[in-house]
Formats: sequence, structure tokens, C-alpha cells
Amino acid sequence: MPADASDHPQAEARRAFYRRIDPANLTPLWEVLSALVPQTPRTAAQPALWRYTDVRPELMEAGRLITAHEAERRVLILENPGLRGQSRITQSLYAGLQLILPGEVAPAHRHTQSALRLVLDGEGAYTAVDGERTTMRRGDFIITPAWTFHDHGNEGDQPVIWLDGLDIPIVDFLGAGFQEKGGADVQAVTRAEGDALARYASNMVPMDFHPRPSDPTRVFVYPYAQTQRALDGIAASPIDPHHGWKLRYVNPATGASPMPTIGAFAQKLPAGFETRALRSTDSTIHVCLEGDGMARVGEQEFRFSQNDVFVVPSWHPLHLQAQRDCLLFSYSDRPVQQALGLWREHKD
Repeated sequence: MPADASDHPQAEARRAFYRRIDPANLTPLWEVLSALVPQTPRTAAQPALWRYTDVRPELMEAGRLITAHEAERRVLILENPGLRGQSRITQSLYAGLQLILPGEVAPAHRHTQSALRLVLDGEGAYTAVDGERTTMRRGDFIITPAWTFHDHGNEGDQPVIWLDGLDIPIVDFLGAGFQEKGGADVQAVTRAEGDALARYASNMVPMDFHPRPSDPTRVFVYPYAQTQRALDGIAASPIDPHHGWKLRYVNPATGASPMPTIGAFAQKLPAGFETRALRSTDSTIHVCLEGDGMARVGEQEFRFSQNDVFVVPSWHPLHLQAQRDCLLFSYSDRPVQQALGLWREHKD
């Protein structure tokens, strides 16, 4: 019962006290303590699903209304229904679908926010990061680490669409957001494609490379074919009842997350498999790259198929069921929570 309940003998005196201290910007902790320090995690974010077949026509319409150069980044933000107007899919992370048409360039810039790209549709585009280009192929997981110049271009003959994931809300909370435009729309290519993979993703690193544990990965592309091989390679082992066959992406030089604020994962679920209930404190964004199935998030159920995106807010129990063999990509703020000693997980 609230401290100022109407039947409390001192209720009116307390209300008068609260009114008196309010102009001094004071608030009694005892009136808000249960909200500030809850019994279990609370979030305004809600479970939600975006069907790619519904969103793609809207994105193509945006392509007719504004150019990539005018927009700088032509993106439709996936806003959580419980966080509308805040440009976020969870309380800590951002997601959007970006379109680049044939012949277009999304101009070079850099920012303190870390970003990931998951290629969903089309061929012929590239992303350039600090002087190296990588060809964007469906399912590729591409990173633009904080404060690295990056641009995107489409030299092919078809539209290319990818999912953007950024730590914008985290950086905004810390008041540490900066951006800088590039000197030209397209940055000069200074390294051959594949240079970063050769230097940092072959169980070898340059002689003068001494990373700190918190440094983002120098490997900025994780090819989808590599992800598929890894998951196929462990599929002969016993399947985890909560995860199926699941792996996390790492910085190969340190074993840590590729980005200090965002963790990324890939999992395989065979047809007919259903996971046991799992909940964790990190809100997670999932993307279906292969197959189709059902996600039960708390009391809500979502049928998902290829390229659909769904979000599981903090501490909401998740069940996954594969109708056909599924491959899911996901990302969350788990590295931040683990660094701060906050991350928790509960398995039924």
C-alpha cells in the first residue's frame, strides 16, 4: 500500500510535505523506491515482430522519395511499440532497415556509436571501413567500429537492403555522441579487399599489434558462409535444450565481443525442435536468415520466416520452435551488462 494511502492518518500531512519540497527539486525516495529497485527487471520495451514482406515495399517507396545522398542514410527505424518516438528497438539498442539503390553512395562519415550490418537482400553493394571495402553478401555480418570512417555504395544492378544495429541509446545516455563527415562521399581505398581477414582472422596477427581487451575487432566482416560452416560443424554434437546449436561472434585477437557494447550470436535449430524457456536481462533482437518457425515471448506468439525481425525484451521468457531448419542471427547489449556485473540468465 502506498505511503500516502487515503486511510493513513498522516496522508494529508505527507502530501503537503511533498508539495512543499517539490519547488526545491526534491522527491521522497520511499515513494519511488519499488520502481527504482524492482524485484525483477522491468522495461517499457514490448515483444514485437516486423515482417520483412510488409516492410520491404515501404522501404522501396522511401527509395522513390529520397536519395541515399539526401538522407545520408536511407533507413526505416524499427521502433519498439513501447518506446515510440525514441528511435530504439530496446531501451539500449537501435535497429533499422537500410536501402541503397544501384548507382547510389551513402556518404562517408564516422561516429562514436558502434554499428553492425546484417545483409538481407540483394547483391552488388559494398561497405568500406577505414580504407578497405568488403562486398556485401546475404547473411554477412559487417561491423563499423566506433569512430571509423565508413561509406556504402551499390555498383550492382539491384537494390540491396540490410539491417543496421547500433548502440545509439547507450551512447546517448552517456552524452558521448559525436559524428564527423568524410572529406569525400567515397573514401579512398588503401587496402585490398580481404586484408583485415588475412591479418586478424587466421589465428595470426601483425607483429606490432597489441590490442586492449576493450578494443573493437579489426575484423570488420564475418562472412555468412563461414557462419554456416561453423554451425554445420557442431550440428553433429548434442543439441542444447535452451539454445539449439548456438555460437557467439568474437574478436579473434582477444576472444571478447567484436564490439564492447554489442554482442552478436548465430544459432541453428533443426526442423521440429523446440527450445526450453529461457530468460535473460539483455534484450535481444533476432533475425531469421533461414527457415521459419514460432517465437513465444511471454504471452505473445510470433510466426517468423526469412528476413523477419523480432525483439525479446529483458527478462521475458523465450521459446523458439522451428517449423523448418532455422538459422537465426541475434544481437544484444550483453557485453555491457557482463562488464558491469549485471547480466543474469534463468533457464527453465
